Amino acid sequence: MTIKVVRGNPTPEELAAALAVVRARAAAAAAEPSGAPRPRDSWADPSRIAARRLPQPGPTAWGRTYWPSQG
Repeated sequence: MTIKVVRGNPTPEELAAALAVVRARAAAAAAEPSGAPRPRDSWADPSRIAARRLPQPGPTAWGRTYWPSQG
């Protein structure tokens, strides 16, 4: 693996930290089974939002679309 600094002038500590993150990520990816499907992320699940009652029409409905606890 080759890492190249394209812009900036990182300190040796910054470069070591970035390299540690890249190596840890590569090790985690190598440890995962390649044929197994990954579990779906709950943040991407549309039922998380659709399970709630939809906001009633009105002047503040746009705010309740994203912040259901308000209003």
